[in-house]
Amino acid sequence: MAANPHMELDPKYDHYTYPTTAPESRTGHPGHTTKEQDALVFQLRMMLEAAGYSKRLDTLTLLRFLRARKFVAEDAKKMFVDCEKWREEFGGGVDELVKTFDYTEKAQIFAYYPQYYHKTDKDGRPLYIEQLGKIDLDKMRTITTDDRMLQNLVVEYEKLAEPRLPACSRKAGALLETCCTIMDLKGVGVSKVSQVYGYVGKAAGISQNHYPERLGKLYLINAPWGFSGVFAAIKRFLDPVTVAKIHVLGSNYHKELLAQVPAENLPSEFGGTCRCQGGCALSDAGPCKARGAMVDSRRR
Repeated sequence: MAANPHMELDPKYDHYTYPTTAPESRTGHPGHTTKEQDALVFQLRMMLEAAGYSKRLDTLTLLRFLRARKFVAEDAKKMFVDCEKWREEFGGGVDELVKTFDYTEKAQIFAYYPQYYHKTDKDGRPLYIEQLGKIDLDKMRTITTDDRMLQNLVVEYEKLAEPRLPACSRKAGALLETCCTIMDLKGVGVSKVSQVYGYVGKAAGISQNHYPERLGKLYLINAPWGFSGVFAAIKRFLDPVTVAKIHVLGSNYHKELLAQVPAENLPSEFGGTCRCQGGCALSDAGPCKARGAMVDSRRR
């Protein structure tokens, strides 16, 4: 099946103001689809319209759901429908939540669980950082609730789709649909794993089930002793495409991480040279902020 260099856009749903061709030539990705895959996008859209759906039917979104389900249209439809049902129910409705959510306790929470976007990697993707080893749910729950923490997570996922990724795509001159994630495991032990298992499981479920194909690379740094062995055992059950994105690194991670993230974009505590005024965690530095956040780049 030859790749189609000219992805077919739908005039009813596709109103992009940023590049729509992925930088790497990988089949199934925008600008590198086969005619058969283009036909599956059309088929999935028709199936969803027939079921009464009219939002989020643009080509890039449908391609993500199809890739997540190996281009089996029925499976992609089920995933999409389940996601739309979740969007209606979560937090009173995700579309409304994005407009009204105000995480006033953000700075206090970050003292116990730093998680933030900060500039970009060498490929222009948003850089997302989590310091899982610092998490203290007991103290966090004196400030906020699990529901509000998850609502903040969802709002950040929505902002990743709009405006972060469009801003990064414009700057890179190519479509960027994923982010580069650094997860710092320093301080993660058995007791902490048991403490955060429930929350982290819910957060992971939201990501996997409702925001497919958003992971570009994942660096697990400061991995504790034995972690690599555990990962080696479980990766046999993971999709090879996913496994290729995951890098498990110990405390000597700096060289490999700096090969992907420019030193000037990486916070100094991880071996970079960036020292944002007021701290990198709350700076929201990057192309999105430079353009003025929340510009509507895609009308649906």
